[in-house]
Amino acid sequence: MQVQMWASVASLIGVGLGGGLSYLAQLTTQRQVLRSENRRQAGELAEARRAEQLTLLRTFVETAQRAERTAEDRAATAAWKAVAKDVMDDLWIHERMVHMLFGPQLHERARTYVEALNDVMWQEPVDDTVWDRLRAPKVAFLDAAHSALR
Repeated sequence: MQVQMWASVASLIGVGLGGGLSYLAQLTTQRQVLRSENRRQAGELAEARRAEQLTLLRTFVETAQRAERTAEDRAATAAWKAVAKDVMDDLWIHERMVHMLFGPQLHERARTYVEALNDVMWQEPVDDTVWDRLRAPKVAFLDAAHSALR
């Protein structure tokens, strides 16, 4: 009788130990799958954010180029003023988006560049050309954008 009882107890211990090990294996697998899924989602989010940042920078640079051309083609006509206002409005909007999607260093450079563009747009050049007045803030912005994308 004792032999049968010990066999039953040993069997019960074996079942309990096997079930516990199975539970631990499933728990470990589930945690690994969850971590892997979180890494994948974080990677997708980072990729989407980078694409959004690249799109914004491209739009900002294109709008800044339009503003440079508009400033260079300065005319005292109503049509020129309307174009200049539109391009500067777009540029200020893009500058604020840089503030939202990038850090303060790039935003500071973008703001300095937009302020320089605004100055050359609405003020007559003194001694230097439009390009000379924009070179330093433009290069500083492009260098900061390059660094921000690394």
